[in-house]
Amino acid sequence: MHVADKLDALTAGARYDLACACGGLTAHRVRGPMGRWIYPATLPDGRTEPLLKILLSNSCSRDCSYCPQRQGRDFSRHRFRPEELAGVFMEMHRQGRVTGLFLSSAIDGGVKESMERLLKTAVLVRHRHGFRGWMHLKVLPGAAREQVERAAQLANRLSLNLEAPTESRLQAISPRKRFEDDIRRRMGWIRDVVARGGSRCRGQTTQFIVGAGEETDAEFVRTAGSLYGELGLSRIYFSAFQPVPGTPLASRPPASFEREHRLYQTDFLLRKYGFDSGEIVFDPEGNLPLETDPKTAWARRHPEFFPVEINRAARDRLLRVPGIGPVACRRILKLRRREPLRSLDALRRTGALASRAAPFIVLNGKRPGELRGAQLSLL
Repeated sequence: MHVADKLDALTAGARYDLACACGGLTAHRVRGPMGRWIYPATLPDGRTEPLLKILLSNSCSRDCSYCPQRQGRDFSRHRFRPEELAGVFMEMHRQGRVTGLFLSSAIDGGVKESMERLLKTAVLVRHRHGFRGWMHLKVLPGAAREQVERAAQLANRLSLNLEAPTESRLQAISPRKRFEDDIRRRMGWIRDVVARGGSRCRGQTTQFIVGAGEETDAEFVRTAGSLYGELGLSRIYFSAFQPVPGTPLASRPPASFEREHRLYQTDFLLRKYGFDSGEIVFDPEGNLPLETDPKTAWARRHPEFFPVEINRAARDRLLRVPGIGPVACRRILKLRRREPLRSLDALRRTGALASRAAPFIVLNGKRPGELRGAQLSLL
């Protein structure tokens, strides 16, 4: 098999894994601008770099019902040897086509053997080839603790995908994975090694598949809250389920990208805005309302919190206002030390969505001039 053919197949297979910040929320659905599946990834420090996102093997011995790599599905199987993939990546790096690596794999045979091949590839890239850039390494469910420790010495970030929010939901779509033992326990090991210091790894991420089962948004949000609070995750990714031909879920309707988007907005409230998972508003079925964003839904349910005085409110209170995010909040706090904000135009210049914020604020004790009639009814 020609290297180019394997590269095409194994980079295409990696697009289903979102557990790195690659080019926005929908980048996994489009081919990268440099050809094949090379992604402009936003790193934790804000820099954007092109990553080679690839599987070491797409030949899986597991039968997850949603997965295009699942055992028994009729498609072309490929694998790289660790030495081969390390050389391919370094050649692409020397050509200036990529500056980082996201390395994952199907469980090709046993878990520990597959994990060893991932680790060997990472060792070759780091130590034989002297690569010092960004590396994101997948930890496979059921990996040994010693393997997790070694992975943390090699990679800047690790990820282990939960896929479903609870044990029962995971069993329905992936019966051979154990939610607590195979996944959350390993996440705890990653948390411990990061907290201990002395390793290259600075954090971990995970991914949920949204809509593969009968799970509700409330289940995802509760689990996300515990992952951030108990396991110190850096980020959670959500992937709207899309049916794959030749899998048991091929006839299931795709999940909407609007639902995925609302979960990402909720995730930002948990990570960046100081919200608790118990504060999120759900409909009677336990799902996020699609017709409005989750912060506005919370604001409409809590009229007693508003209006917020823009020129006096503390940061945590400002962040509860729809249309005001962390960047705009920081600018508001800086600007008002010099002079008060007196208009929606002044608020807009901070980067806030002033028209969205208008029904929920006062400026120097006065309602914004745009606040009229129907807007007042929101309060």
